[in-house]
Amino acid sequence: MALYEHVFLARQDLSQAQVDALAATATEIVESNNGKVTKTETWGLKGLAYKIKRNRKAHFVLLNIEAPAGVVAELERQTSINEDVIRFITVRVDEHEAGPSVQMRKNDRERSRRRDREEA
Repeated sequence: MALYEHVFLARQDLSQAQVDALAATATEIVESNNGKVTKTETWGLKGLAYKIKRNRKAHFVLLNIEAPAGVVAELERQTSINEDVIRFITVRVDEHEAGPSVQMRKNDRERSRRRDREEA
């Protein structure tokens, strides 16, 4: 099976529970079509470089997927219908990253820098 990374941006006015429900829905779509979601990461509410559909911020979510191409086509079709999702992208990769993604490691670095400044 092919490996994919699927990232979607959800509207800023959604609660974290609603964002988690969107990720669960995407997981159900993949798993009901004989695919597998190996990792789900919620990157949180982040500012956008420019307005997208009147939103200045968005909730970012990453899904690592193992599935045939038809499953990804169905996931993208249903994601594009959903009003709560303002953007999405699916990229085929050779292998999934082990451990946390770059975005999550970036957050850890920023936290440790703050901690160091506060201690000094």
